[in-house]
Amino acid sequence: MLDLCLLGTGGMMPLPYRWLTSLVCRCNGSSLLIDCGEGTQIAMRKRGWTPKPVDVILFTHYHADHISGLPGFLLSMANSDRTEPLTMIGPRGLERVVSALRVITPELPFKIKYIELNEQREHFSIGPYEIDAFRVNHNVVCYGYSIRILRKGRFDAERAKALDIPLKFWNPLQKGQTMTEGDRTYTPDMVMGPDRKGIHITYCTDTRPVPVIAEFAEGADLFICEGMYGEKEKAQSAREKKHMTMQEAANLAKTAQPAEMWLTHYSPSLIHPEEFADEIKEIFPQAKTARDGWTKTIDFEEEETEDHEKTQC
Repeated sequence: MLDLCLLGTGGMMPLPYRWLTSLVCRCNGSSLLIDCGEGTQIAMRKRGWTPKPVDVILFTHYHADHISGLPGFLLSMANSDRTEPLTMIGPRGLERVVSALRVITPELPFKIKYIELNEQREHFSIGPYEIDAFRVNHNVVCYGYSIRILRKGRFDAERAKALDIPLKFWNPLQKGQTMTEGDRTYTPDMVMGPDRKGIHITYCTDTRPVPVIAEFAEGADLFICEGMYGEKEKAQSAREKKHMTMQEAANLAKTAQPAEMWLTHYSPSLIHPEEFADEIKEIFPQAKTARDGWTKTIDFEEEETEDHEKTQC
């Protein structure tokens, strides 16, 4: 199961009614944060969540609206008595940028591990998260991210009995361990079925529409994408500033066919994104103009019920 909250939906600057774009995900007691603009920790606390369990922070790029909230966020983590290491992932220059921001938070009770992105595509396994970073097209180096929660196949107890595998080895085999007793070796593939469908979300802001976005968002449970402008007369501005219109984002979703798309990272001039909802749905019916604080719980496919998967709008 994956819980997520879109903490804010604003781009460029926070507004009284709209925080800057940031996403937090929770799985198995671990939290993952994407971007940390000004006000991120306030938006998180408003939702009732805490920075302490954040084990991974992903940065799309280093414009202020995506990272300027980091010093305060780290200080809040420190004040919560966190001691476990924190992993940060972002484009080249991550350690230099974060070190500069940490002038006002120089002492932390936990270590930071920096992973700097250099390739067009990179993959990481951290805790329960399988993370794919992919380069997009902004006026500085910028990445989108796909997050997956994998799910192993079912344990076949009848097959384990038929193979006369001792009961004491069942649990280790389910955890992927190979067990040996005497001259016999037991491997997970002897008793585990094929991997089942996991959970998949994709997050992308500050870019022109490029095919790699649709590639990584293909079939996602949720695709969160920049829709900075809704007005057609702003299309030229989007091209010049290397951003995306709502219509362009919806066309990416039309190609990728995720179960649902949330638009985010609105321009401060876009006061009422919902005014464009009908137009966007004509392109991709599952598109929604998200608002600050939207939350969603995504269960594994076999466990999904009306009560298990909700969007608070």
